Amino acid sequence: MATITEGKPLTREDFATEAGRRRAVRELMFADHGLIRLFHRNVHEVAPGKLWRSHQPSPAEIARWAARGVRTIVNLRGDKPSGFLFLEEEACAKARVRHIPLRAFSREAPPKEFLKRLRALFGEIEYPALMHCKSGADRVGIAATLYLFFEEGVALDEAMRQQLSFRYGHVRQGKTGVIDYALERYLEHARTAGVSLADVDAFMAWAESPAYDPVALKREFMGSWWGNLLTERILRRE
Repeated sequence: MATITEGKPLTREDFATEAGRRRAVRELMFADHGLIRLFHRNVHEVAPGKLWRSHQPSPAEIARWAARGVRTIVNLRGDKPSGFLFLEEEACAKARVRHIPLRAFSREAPPKEFLKRLRALFGEIEYPALMHCKSGADRVGIAATLYLFFEEGVALDEAMRQQLSFRYGHVRQGKTGVIDYALERYLEHARTAGVSLADVDAFMAWAESPAYDPVALKREFMGSWWGNLLTERILRRE
């Protein structure tokens, strides 16, 4: 029987064993802070009866979401092999919920391809749906902001105010604030050009043009010392 080394990443082959499943549960509950999420739930409705945002859901939570009618779960942590990913995939398959991994970034300006993919995704998935990252603060915050903007006709500045908030644990003064910084560059552009802040096509045209440079924006952005301390050392955002 193959042994499972705790220091190495869990594989799908490992997960198929009893020892691997036990390790996956340990990773979810302890290394991934699942135990804390039993007592502190960062779950909120984005669009009534249609879309919710959340922290990493446990298999039991996925079953409950399915019982409430959720048909799609968008996993903004992506598909990097891990115990919590394997547990999520298994729980979604069991509950007959579509699982879509799409990697988002908490310390980078949203890549052009991510913006295009997210816009397309919102138009093709089956609702009701749930989106999640690890803590339910940053990556799901940008996705929820863009959902309101892309799909619900909410002006971008208002969508940001609603979804990129300290209420959910998003700290714009730390490195995670590069998300806000990038979107604020568009707000400045749109206001100068007299473009409606609810105009999605104008936003996408800007985002796909050379005017939007995610790498340069990340390089320019500087969080405050206390914000960086909070996100990197205390909250330890992924």
